[in-house]
Amino acid sequence: MLKTLLIKNFALIDELEVSFDKGLNILTGETGSGKSIIIGAIDIALGARASKDVIKSGKDKAYIEICLDAGNVLTAKALKSLEIDHVEGEDLIISREITSSSAKSRINGILVNQTQMQEVRKTLLDIHTQHENYNFINPALHIELLDSYGQGEYGELLREYRECYNTFVTTQKQLDVAQKSAGENAQKVDFLTFQIDEIKAANITNINEYEELTEERNVLINAEELKALTFSGYSALYGEEQSITDVLGRIEKELIRAAEYDPKLSELANTVASSVISLKEAAKELRNYSESLEINPQRLEEVETRINLLDKLKRKYGPTLSDILNNLEKFEAELSSVNFSEEKLAQLEAEAKENREKSDKLALELSAARKTLAEKLSSLIQDELVKLEMPKTRFSIDIQTGQELGPDGYDRVEFLISTNTGEPLKPLAKIASGGEISRVMLAIKGIFARTDMVNTVIFDEIDTGISGKASQAVAEAFAELAKTHQIICITHQPIIAAMADNHILIQKAHDEQATRIIVETLDSQGRLKAIASLASGLHDDVDALNFAGKLLSQADARKKEACF
Repeated sequence: MLKTLLIKNFALIDELEVSFDKGLNILTGETGSGKSIIIGAIDIALGARASKDVIKSGKDKAYIEICLDAGNVLTAKALKSLEIDHVEGEDLIISREITSSSAKSRINGILVNQTQMQEVRKTLLDIHTQHENYNFINPALHIELLDSYGQGEYGELLREYRECYNTFVTTQKQLDVAQKSAGENAQKVDFLTFQIDEIKAANITNINEYEELTEERNVLINAEELKALTFSGYSALYGEEQSITDVLGRIEKELIRAAEYDPKLSELANTVASSVISLKEAAKELRNYSESLEINPQRLEEVETRINLLDKLKRKYGPTLSDILNNLEKFEAELSSVNFSEEKLAQLEAEAKENREKSDKLALELSAARKTLAEKLSSLIQDELVKLEMPKTRFSIDIQTGQELGPDGYDRVEFLISTNTGEPLKPLAKIASGGEISRVMLAIKGIFARTDMVNTVIFDEIDTGISGKASQAVAEAFAELAKTHQIICITHQPIIAAMADNHILIQKAHDEQATRIIVETLDSQGRLKAIASLASGLHDDVDALNFAGKLLSQADARKKEACF
């Protein structure tokens, strides 16, 4: 149940808080007073698309917050799947903040995306407008409406069918690919195999091998010169008379002797000594390097051959060794997807046939269950339409069982109606009157609401185009639905307004600076004036007030009589 709505800097609203109650909540006010802004704010809070245009002029952001009593097992399940903590019995807080660049939704303070919000929304609240009634006249949605009502009768059968059908579709796609590959891709298989074998034959295990081989080739080509140069360096440093290390050794001794006269020279003597040690180490490494070098034409030839092979592969599959190995993985994956064996084809054919036969069987069972429910539901809706002052109306849920299997089975479902005696049944879309569409929608919703888990239903001016006895019938239908659901309804009909359990008046206030929206929950005197204004346009006219009083008394009597 929706308890409160808080709005800040939204459309014409600076800040506004509206409280709702159990039962039938009626919203009234002059045309353009902002009633639909209230409903729009609820819709946006629950994930409807929102543009920056809804932000009040001169403000940086809009904020909407709704507080709900979330006593619903489906809501609890949805929240758990999103890992949102919610203690049973505590209020659920949903908010939406809209800026010029973003719109952020939160549930109990946890940021959620719009898909997640929609999953929670559908367990909490329905919103119906004159425009949204077309959901009920769109034949594409009729099978979904019927199946939602039939969850108790054949919900498990429907879930089993869809699981089996999805498995069949997946297997059939695999089979189609396999058959196409087997029939058309022999040449492609040969080429992929050649590419894979060519790369594998190179046995590339090190992605840095090319650079390492290039360095080794440079050494092998210049081995003689490198050997001579490094040995020469060794000799100059250590291996000949008057080598650099010998000279530095003498200098070290001389500095040590000089330090006897000037201790400051000791540090220089130490520096020279360290240099001698380092140069001896360098000389040793140069000697080892020179002695280790081999002039090896055979190894040079091997390196050249390997570099040429890698160059060839780089041109075809590179430009790097890493790219070559990535292409190998791609070729193997592609080969795996097209190189189906005869055994695999036979296996897929058997699986597809088995799943198709099982899907056929379940689809026929589903069709029979739908037709049984459709007959029952048609009768219930027709009875509701009689209560809504459409006594000559015939309503039928037509199910045509076709030959093509689909996600919903073999059936095509369409709601048909005849509103006048002697007229044949026609699609709902053929109904000319908006008032008739509204009442048909209300009848359908009244039946469906008995089985769904949504606690709150909002109706935005769906009573347009009706009056008199039809208005009284719609008012009583709302009151009946309000026994099990919280109903929030915008209306211009005084008869419907008189049936309210909680009457909220919405008005615009103007001053030189701005236009504001004011919301007031009415007491008995306020209700009298508001209904008088709906009936005549005058809230203080004596006749209008007397009429409003009669409507309120009549509504109270009908509630007591029917136990609304």
